[in-house]
Amino acid sequence: MSATLDTVRLLADRINALEESSTLAMTKKARELAAQGHNVISLSVGEPDFKTPAHICEAAKKAIDDGFHGYSPVAGYPDLRKAVADKFKRDNNIDWKPENIVVSTGAKHSLANVIQVLINPGDEVLIFSPYWVSYSEMVKLAEGKAVIVDGSFENNFKVTPEQFEAAITDRTRIVMYASPNNPTGSIYSEAELRAIADIVARHENLYVLADEIYEYINFTPEGHFSIGSIPEIADRVITVNGVAKGFAMTGWRIGYIGAAKWIADGVEKLQGQVTSGTNSIAQKATVAALNGPLEPSMEMAKAYHRRRDLVVKLLHEVPGFRTNVPEGAFYAFPDISYYYGKSDGTTTIENSDDFAGWLLNTAYVSTVAGSGFGAPNCLRISTAASDEALTEAVRRIKEAVATLK
Repeated sequence: MSATLDTVRLLADRINALEESSTLAMTKKARELAAQGHNVISLSVGEPDFKTPAHICEAAKKAIDDGFHGYSPVAGYPDLRKAVADKFKRDNNIDWKPENIVVSTGAKHSLANVIQVLINPGDEVLIFSPYWVSYSEMVKLAEGKAVIVDGSFENNFKVTPEQFEAAITDRTRIVMYASPNNPTGSIYSEAELRAIADIVARHENLYVLADEIYEYINFTPEGHFSIGSIPEIADRVITVNGVAKGFAMTGWRIGYIGAAKWIADGVEKLQGQVTSGTNSIAQKATVAALNGPLEPSMEMAKAYHRRRDLVVKLLHEVPGFRTNVPEGAFYAFPDISYYYGKSDGTTTIENSDDFAGWLLNTAYVSTVAGSGFGAPNCLRISTAASDEALTEAVRRIKEAVATLK
């Protein structure tokens, strides 16, 4: 039975209050058009276009042959928790033991777990915007209040320490952000994160939820810096990461946290009642990913860097677009508000949702409206595609916007 007004009313209020994921919605629409025979270039989904490295796949095959077919421990296999702890020390200068690690079904699951564990009804979560579409909805599910702090285009979409401190109240429990950022590709520098840490240190009940899933896709000379490595607040930082982006393992669904033991214990307790341990074979593959060579990840990052340069150059040639230079991840996030109020004679563009929908239906290029990311003037374009597809996509975009008057 399809959903009707009456059946929707039967759903729990918490579900009716949720927004649909804008990235998944656009991906679904693009697939529907492609199924109808249209030549759609899909730049909406945040998924690497590379295959999982061979040595990781071989580890999964070996795990099957070795009989890892049963339920796994709720917090993850011991060898994987150790591999994560070793990775934190090696790459991030964060000292966690295996007991501080919980492995979950993707970094999204890890984020949701932490929010459920730390947030009581009415607690505030400061979210640095632009932000990944699910952040605010995860807070809503936990009955918390998402407080959005906007990073300006002029500051490369980053929130300043002054903005952050001004937003803190007695109800603020968590500040969360992603660096490298989805959707902007912006990266918080060591100096910026130290300034943020100084503020956190002055508020003893404030915790940092740091999403570092794009860690290896970093184009800056300085490289990645983790706020969890700052000793003064280390026990109040929950670092979330996973293997989806850096190792091209989106479908393997492995994420993890490093946190103070009482937080990790709370996450394990919650997970034990909701999902239990994550996929056994994927865990063994992740051990190989974290303990193995990083050259495949670095080669992917080089390709994303080259594509970044290509797409930014091409977008700068699109009249009316304002485009920053992403420092990491695999997205471009142009401001397209110049076209608001303009029409092709059939459709009038009033906002980013209109623009993204119009672009898909007229140029067959799938993107995602910035509204879902807290940036209603922008458009997210994934650069995880071939040079040829990216070049053709921007050509179509440029040709389409020329019809808007």
